[in-house]
Amino acid sequence: MPKVRKSHPPSLKAKVAVEAIKGHKTAAQIAQLFSVHPTQVGGWKKQALAGLPDIFGNGREQLREQSDAEKDELYKQIGQLKVELDFLKKRAGLLG
Repeated sequence: MPKVRKSHPPSLKAKVAVEAIKGHKTAAQIAQLFSVHPTQVGGWKKQALAGLPDIFGNGREQLREQSDAEKDELYKQIGQLKVELDFLKKRAGLLG
């Protein structure tokens, strides 16, 4: 019978990562304290440290990128509608 993998909530992962980043205890001690494997402690610490720059990143830049993407999509739709309108005008001129 296969083993079922344990899934840990993000709050536990964050607590473990913070303890590991503090460096007051060893990975084995932290793992024992939170009932997880020592390898997970190191992995979650590495993952937390990699994600920190994004947390403190410039929100304006992300908003600008999102705004630019929306503008591009809207310009694409405008172009498509213009082509359809021109086609329909030509078509109506031929029929009328």
